Amino acid sequence: MSIIVDEHTKVVVQGITGNEGVFHTRQMAEYGTKVVAGVTPGRGGQTFDGIPVFNTVKDAIKVTGANASAIFVPPPFAADAIMEAVEAGVEIIVCLTEGIPTLDMIAVKQYMKGKNIQLIGPNTPGVISPGKCKIGVMAGYIHMPGRMGITSRSGTLTYEVVAQLTRMGIGQSTCIGIGGDPIVGLSFVDVLQLFENDKETEAVVIIGEIGGRAEEEAAEYFSKYITKPVVAFIAGITAPPGRRMGHAGAIVSGGVGDARSKIKTLEEAGITVVKNPAEIGETLADVLRTIHDT
Repeated sequence: MSIIVDEHTKVVVQGITGNEGVFHTRQMAEYGTKVVAGVTPGRGGQTFDGIPVFNTVKDAIKVTGANASAIFVPPPFAADAIMEAVEAGVEIIVCLTEGIPTLDMIAVKQYMKGKNIQLIGPNTPGVISPGKCKIGVMAGYIHMPGRMGITSRSGTLTYEVVAQLTRMGIGQSTCIGIGGDPIVGLSFVDVLQLFENDKETEAVVIIGEIGGRAEEEAAEYFSKYITKPVVAFIAGITAPPGRRMGHAGAIVSGGVGDARSKIKTLEEAGITVVKNPAEIGETLADVLRTIHDT
């Protein structure tokens, strides 16, 4: 199985006629994703590679029945694009945009309260259920269908880990980048819950990094509610305190959010933590052997 997206997911691309939207829409469609509509205000009635373009998300959903959105909209307008998708009733929103102002995302989170919508991102590589659906910018060819769930705050490390697992013959059920900004939609906790409920996901990989408390919250949730094995890696162990490293959310201050404290918390919760991402594949292979031997 898979979580969040599958072969039945219908995608509308917001910002389909921009440079990023053009390139990645083609990549998603070539992978097999059902891209059924695009949205660019003022371009309604046009088509892109045979895909109808609408002025609003509401119009796109009314005509095509799209239930997911991929957002490739510049940062000043991305929060409005998310809220437009929410208002239109889109069930799954994947915001790829990087650099959305934090105050804008605070407004988005307030707007989403009480609504049954899954937001992935912003500043995410997206979500992929190999062989079924890809919404985002990840390279589809490095993935293979399987039973390993992956969730990450780092796009680049995700690609490295996925390629490593695929070379070892370990396929993935779904891979999700939750995003590297301080305020995001789905958290590690949310994704862990979804993987726990997916009968065909056998184990989970968490790729974390310095900054914030997402990994600590995941550790606490794991210790109480998760029965499946989890393997984790935390990037940024050599990062100097107070220095932002890459993502907007990867900043350590006041003794909170450093790699060593995250590793300690994860290990105390019973999660297997590897110190080098190159060890993830072998560690997972051992985990899977244990599962299948019992």
